[in-house]
Amino acid sequence: MISAGDFRNGVTFELDGNVVQVIEFQHVKPGKGAAFVRTKYKNVITGAVVERSFNPTDKYPTAFIERKDMQYLYEDGDLYYLMDTETYEQLPIDRSKLGDAFRFVKENMEVKVLSYKGNVFGVEPPNFVELVVTETDPGFKGDTATNATKPATLETGAEIKVPLFIDQGETIRIDTRTGEYMERA
Repeated sequence: MISAGDFRNGVTFELDGNVVQVIEFQHVKPGKGAAFVRTKYKNVITGAVVERSFNPTDKYPTAFIERKDMQYLYEDGDLYYLMDTETYEQLPIDRSKLGDAFRFVKENMEVKVLSYKGNVFGVEPPNFVELVVTETDPGFKGDTATNATKPATLETGAEIKVPLFIDQGETIRIDTRTGEYMERA
C-alpha cells in the first residue's frame, strides 16, 4: 500500500480497478483547511491523463509493472511476434498494444514488453534507434533556409521529417519518444 502523501513521479498504483502512474504531483498546504496532494496521473493501459486531488492519508495498493526484455522477430497480419531472450518463448502481441513508437522498430531489435499481472499492455522501444533512409527527395545546394526539412521514408516504413542535407541510403539516429531526427549515425 502507498499513501497519497508518498506519491512521486513514476509511482504506479491501483485506482478504481485501473493501473495508473503519477506524472506530476504537488503537496499543497493552504492557509485554511487541510493539506492535499494535487496529482496528474496517466492510466497505463488506456493512456488517458487525469488531474485529481488526494487526501495525503488516503492509501492505495501499489501496482508492480513488469518490464521484460524481448526481441522483435516478425509480423504476421495484426500479430507481432516477440521472443523472450532468456527462455526463447515466442509471444504474439496484437498491433493495438504496440503504440506509435513501434514504427521505428525493425526485426531482431530489443524492446521492453510492459505487463501487469501477466497481461501485456504495451511495448517500449529503445529511446534511440539507427535506421537507413530508403526514400527522400534530393537536397539542392543553396537550398538551406533556416531549419528546412523534407519528408523521408525509413527502412521500417515510418515517415519523418529530416534536414535537407540527408540523402537516400544514409543511416540516421531517431528519438523514438518524439519521432524526430537527431543526427547522422
